[in-house]
Amino acid sequence: MSTILIVPGLRDRADKHWQPLLAVKLMWSRPVRSVPPGGRANLDLAARVQALQDALDSIDGRVTIVAHSAGALMLAHWAQQHRRAGIVGAVLATPADLETPMPEGYPTMAALQKHGWLPVPRKRLPFPSIVAASSNDPLASLPRVEKLARDWGSELVQLGEVGHLNPASGFGEWPLAEELIARLDRNSPLGT
Repeated sequence: MSTILIVPGLRDRADKHWQPLLAVKLMWSRPVRSVPPGGRANLDLAARVQALQDALDSIDGRVTIVAHSAGALMLAHWAQQHRRAGIVGAVLATPADLETPMPEGYPTMAALQKHGWLPVPRKRLPFPSIVAASSNDPLASLPRVEKLARDWGSELVQLGEVGHLNPASGFGEWPLAEELIARLDRNSPLGT
């Protein structure tokens, strides 16, 4: 069974977010690690990509990555710079569209550009991936997320109206994450 690696977006620590809740739930049945949240105050993409690399280096064997929001984009940046054998796949939940101005309270495009987030990588990911998309995400339109999924070679799962799949959208637990992880496990040429 693969180790689950949780990759958060730009948020600070949020215990009621589905990712930490998923980590607690899964830790009874399989190894789980997390990339520490960087928060919105520290936008340095290079540091976040290095944190992702450090987390992957600390894991022996197979890994399934579960990224949310800008964490999905961080993983795409990582994939352009690094390679690692044994990645079963990645669940990329509601990737943010950093190439379109975000609502007030989120980083500006100029700040994202300054810290290395732009342009968003569009190359096919070197491992299987599932993009879970919302039809009413305030941080990314469905057509933009569908395009990202195509560019990354990802399977697209439309979630319906789930906002940004975060506590502000009414989400704590997100049980579908476990089903998507299981789908990657079942379809992995690496075996379970």
